[in-house]
Amino acid sequence: MGLRINDTFPDLAVDTDQGGFSLHEFQGDSWLILFSHPKDFTPVCTTEFGAVAQLADEWAKRKTKVIGLSVDKAEEHVKWKSDIEATSGAKAGFPIIADDSLAVSKALDMLPADAYLPDGRTAADSASVRVVYIVSPDHKVQLMLTYPMSVGRNFAEVLRALDALQATWGKPIATPANWVHGQDVIVALSLDTEAARAKFGEVDVKLPYLRTVKMPA
Repeated sequence: MGLRINDTFPDLAVDTDQGGFSLHEFQGDSWLILFSHPKDFTPVCTTEFGAVAQLADEWAKRKTKVIGLSVDKAEEHVKWKSDIEATSGAKAGFPIIADDSLAVSKALDMLPADAYLPDGRTAADSASVRVVYIVSPDHKVQLMLTYPMSVGRNFAEVLRALDALQATWGKPIATPANWVHGQDVIVALSLDTEAARAKFGEVDVKLPYLRTVKMPA
């Protein structure tokens, strides 16, 4: 059985280009984004790591730590970061998990238990290791996105999803399609309209089951 929403994210001991630690230790009481890759020195992944590096200030504003994972050794990650920084123009200050043993990818159910890396392997041999996890400060999985190798991830969407998760976490609200930070939010069905008005103020009743309010501060 793989990870599901609201499962506890595993507290794995990992080796990275910045040393070894446990994932919960690294996360602390912050939000966490882990994004995984099948191989170093691959074109799509290089652009994705660069995109994450360029958003460093945005992650910090949201009290979110980011960590990469790639199916290669830590020393390869160090070399790869030179390419990432040269092409993106941004410092890749986040750690990258070394997973040449596939132990972390298997523990997170991205690869089957019998997966192995053949001699002369390519990224296709670990192609399913392309997942984004967003984890809340209580170490619970809040979102998972899986991409094929041919489609570069949109980290503006990851940032938007993080905003939505942080806006709604532990609150009786949800966000509508295409929501961005600052727009109105949807009242959860657990609140009747009277209770919603008492909690949020003015309620726009579009349908009996679709009611919106200003985004709470």
